[in-house]
Amino acid sequence: MHPYAAERFTEEEQDVLRRYFTNLDLPVFALVNLPEVVKGALFARYSRSPKSLRRLFLDEFAERGSEGATADVGTARAEQLYESFVQQFRVRGIETRTGQFGADMRVSIENDGPVTLVLSTDDWTTRV
Repeated sequence: MHPYAAERFTEEEQDVLRRYFTNLDLPVFALVNLPEVVKGALFARYSRSPKSLRRLFLDEFAERGSEGATADVGTARAEQLYESFVQQFRVRGIETRTGQFGADMRVSIENDGPVTLVLSTDDWTTRV
């Protein structure tokens, strides 16, 4: 296991990050005060980026002006990424619909069998 090395951020970057990340120096954190569209696009980009989530947010979603990082949330950037993704399906002839998450979702699911989720901070030995 590799030790966690906390990233270094400028004071301006820290000011921006504190509005949207619950901490800046630990490997586990929560996102707060971000629109769903930004969270979705951020994680989609993060899955294909070598950058940390915090750095990716600063570089691609936090608007930057002449005074450095600002606290504007990158909704326009997120929507641009989604539209590009959807267009890639449409040009291939794949019917694709879009909408707002949670606006009016009717989903049915059939579950077969029990699932056990263990949430603990203790070490867990895998048992098969």
